[in-house]
Amino acid sequence: MQTQAYGAEARGSLVTSEVIISESKIGFPAVRKSDVLVALNQEALDKLLKDLKEDGTLIIDSSNVTTMPESKTRVCSFPITETAKEAFGEVMYANMVMLGALIKMSRLVTVQSMEKAIGENVSEKTVETNVNAFRRGLQL
Repeated sequence: MQTQAYGAEARGSLVTSEVIISESKIGFPAVRKSDVLVALNQEALDKLLKDLKEDGTLIIDSSNVTTMPESKTRVCSFPITETAKEAFGEVMYANMVMLGALIKMSRLVTVQSMEKAIGENVSEKTVETNVNAFRRGLQL
């Protein structure tokens, strides 16, 4: 199950997305405390860290997060935006680079199933670049 929330300012404002993965019935459609928090920028980290379990995993984009608050969580830092810009010439592929890093660390789904999902959900002309960005994230 997945939900999204966009800031009132729309473009350039905070965007959150919650994903619940379960083999059993999901009784409540919102995350109370997350096991994993992915923060692509400082604003997201500052506003959402409180929602991460103490023994959770925090994955940050070191290209955009400059200050780490005190936390007992496991912290993993990768230059996501910098990698997207250098490897693909566009920061818009940062989400796919981060997805690759997340899947490599969490092993929530197989690489093959994720690549299939990417192929089914992005435009045909960008599939190759999106898959390559995902694979680059796997390497981080």
